[in-house]
Amino acid sequence: MLDDMPKIARELSALEVKSLSGHGWHAVGGVAGLLLQVKCEPDTGKVLSRSWILRKRIGGKRQPIGLGSYPQTSLADARNKARTLSLDAQNGVDLLAKKREQRSAAIAAEARKKTFRECAEAYMEAHASDYSNDKHRGQWASTLKEYAYPKIGQMLVADIAMPHVLGVLQQHTKHRNGTAGKLWETKTETAKRLLGRIKTVLDFATVSGYRSGNNPAQWTGYLSTQLPSPRKLQKKEHHPAVPYQQMGEFMTQLRKHDSISAKALEFLILTAVRSGSVRQAEWSEIDLNKRLWIIPAAHTKARQEHRVPLQPEAMALLKVMPRMAGTDIVFPSPKGKALSDMAISQFMRGMRERGELTVDAVPHGFRSTFRDWAAEQTAYPDEVRKAASGHTVGDAVKEAYQRTDLLDKRRNLMNEWSRFLCQQTSQKASKVTPIRKRS
Repeated sequence: MLDDMPKIARELSALEVKSLSGHGWHAVGGVAGLLLQVKCEPDTGKVLSRSWILRKRIGGKRQPIGLGSYPQTSLADARNKARTLSLDAQNGVDLLAKKREQRSAAIAAEARKKTFRECAEAYMEAHASDYSNDKHRGQWASTLKEYAYPKIGQMLVADIAMPHVLGVLQQHTKHRNGTAGKLWETKTETAKRLLGRIKTVLDFATVSGYRSGNNPAQWTGYLSTQLPSPRKLQKKEHHPAVPYQQMGEFMTQLRKHDSISAKALEFLILTAVRSGSVRQAEWSEIDLNKRLWIIPAAHTKARQEHRVPLQPEAMALLKVMPRMAGTDIVFPSPKGKALSDMAISQFMRGMRERGELTVDAVPHGFRSTFRDWAAEQTAYPDEVRKAASGHTVGDAVKEAYQRTDLLDKRRNLMNEWSRFLCQQTSQKASKVTPIRKRS
C-alpha cells in the first residue's frame, strides 16, 4: 500500500517509468513523495492518462500537488520540479496556495493576450443596441478598419502606449480634395472620431482586465501635449442650406412632386427634425388629436424622447398620406420599410439636376435654414429655438432642475415657421423659375 512505501523509493530509470502501466500511483524515486499517477479503463486496463504527483505533508495532511502530464513533462523535469517544491515546503511555503497563485497568474496572463481588434469587435458586439442606426454602426467599424487595425489591430491591448496611438493619428493620408498629409491635420474631424473610438476600446479593455494603467488615447494632459488642438486645425464645414429668404421658391418647386421622398422632405422642413427621425417615423408615434409627434429615444441622435408639436401644414400633410398595409411606417419605401438614408438626398439631387434647385443644399441643411430664420426673424429665446431642433438645452445642472421641454412655446414658434413658409410660398406660387444661388 501507498502509506507503507519508503519515503524515498528506488530511483527508476526513464525506461522503467515508460513501462509503468498499472492503474494507481507509482513511486519513481529520486525525490520523496514523487509519484506517477496512471489511470486505466476499468474493463480493458487500457491506459487513459499518466501524470506526475508530488505528495507532501501540508497542515498535518498529505496533499497531492500536480506537476504536469507524462510524457509531456519528462521524468527529469518532474524530479526538478519536485526538488524545488520540497525545498519550498521545508522553508515553510504553502505549496497549495502557491499552486493556486501560479494558476491564477497563468489564467490572468492568458486573458491579457487580447489584441486591439479583438477588444474592438467585442465592444461593438456588446454595445450593438447603442448605435442609432446601421450607418452609425458601420461607421464605427469602417473607421477602425481603415485607420486603426493596420497600425495596432494585431497588437496586444496591454502593450499599446501613446507612441502607438500617435502613430495611428499621424499616419499619412489624402484628403478628398487631393491634398496629402497627416491624418490629424488633413482629416481632423475623422481623426477626432477615430481617437474617441480608440479611447473607448482601450477603456473597455482596462475594465475587462486586459490592460492596466492610464489610457494612452486620452486627450487632456496626454495627447494634448503632443498634437495641435483640433480647434485650430479644423475648418468647420456647414451643411449647405437653402437661405430662408428663398424658401417660398423652393417649397413651390417641392410641392410639384408627389413621391414619398418629396413628402418626407416637406415634413422634415415643417418639423425641423433630423432626417433619420422622419424616415423612421411610425403612425403609432403620432397623436393627431393632440397634434403631437412623440419621437422615441431610439429614433433620436441624443437618445432622448423628443416631442414635436405639429402645426396645421404638417397635420394637413399627414392627413393626405396614404397608409400602406402591413407597415406602420409613415413614409415607407416600396417594400414597406423605412426609407434609406440616401432616399431624400437623392431626391434633392434630382431637383438640382432638373434645374428646380440651383443651391447645392442637402436635407440636413434645412435645420440650419430654420435656425437662421428663428434667430433673425423671431424673438424667441435661444433655449426655445434649440429645443425645437431637438438639441439638449443648458448644462447638466440646468437639465437636472428644468424638467419641461418648453412644448407650448415651441408650438408657437413652429406655428410661426409654418405661417412664414405659407406666406413665402403664396408669394412665389406664380413663379416657376428656379431659385437663385446665394451670392
